[in-house]
Amino acid sequence: MAATYHARSNNLPSRQHPIVSQIDENLNRLRESQSTSTSSSIGHNLSGLQDLHECVDVLLQFPLTQQALAQEKQREMVEELLDESLMLLDVCTIPKDALLQTKECTQELQSILRRRHGVEGLANEFRKYLTSRKAMKKAICKALKNLKHIQNKLSTPGENGAVISVLRDVEVVTISVLEFVLSFISGPEAESKSSRWPLVSKQMH
Repeated sequence: MAATYHARSNNLPSRQHPIVSQIDENLNRLRESQSTSTSSSIGHNLSGLQDLHECVDVLLQFPLTQQALAQEKQREMVEELLDESLMLLDVCTIPKDALLQTKECTQELQSILRRRHGVEGLANEFRKYLTSRKAMKKAICKALKNLKHIQNKLSTPGENGAVISVLRDVEVVTISVLEFVLSFISGPEAESKSSRWPLVSKQMH
């Protein structure tokens, strides 16, 4: 890590600059957190990811950073990163929409329970919930494939400048966090009937 950091500092604002150090610290913290991720750590990881991207936004404002990205030899890599960033933004809308949809369904279930409309009414709402969840899982599966596609491109070896290397590191960690969040929202591949009520309970929580 020290060697990588030293190499980066040749093209980044300054080896001692707080924002460069902060990006590396956030990256390391998220990598460590991902190795022991649980459902309770999702909020922590997303918060850490937000902090990381805020630091990157600051880094990109530096004239030296912009000069490095404007170099002719970096143009192709910059365009690839922009395309991949747009793909990641599209992926981010999927868990947001999925959670909103699930929230609506669980609120309907709660409403049925409060109004005591009986087993039939509850069964109808539960079927709607399962149909909605099936569509959500399909969308998440597609999103995970898109993330895997981006991951494969990132694993392609090549000579990158220091700024590009930092942005790629950020992208790798971002993908890792998103994969975990999507997988958690999607739930197990196979859901038996006996496991569905606990799942509803978890989603309501």
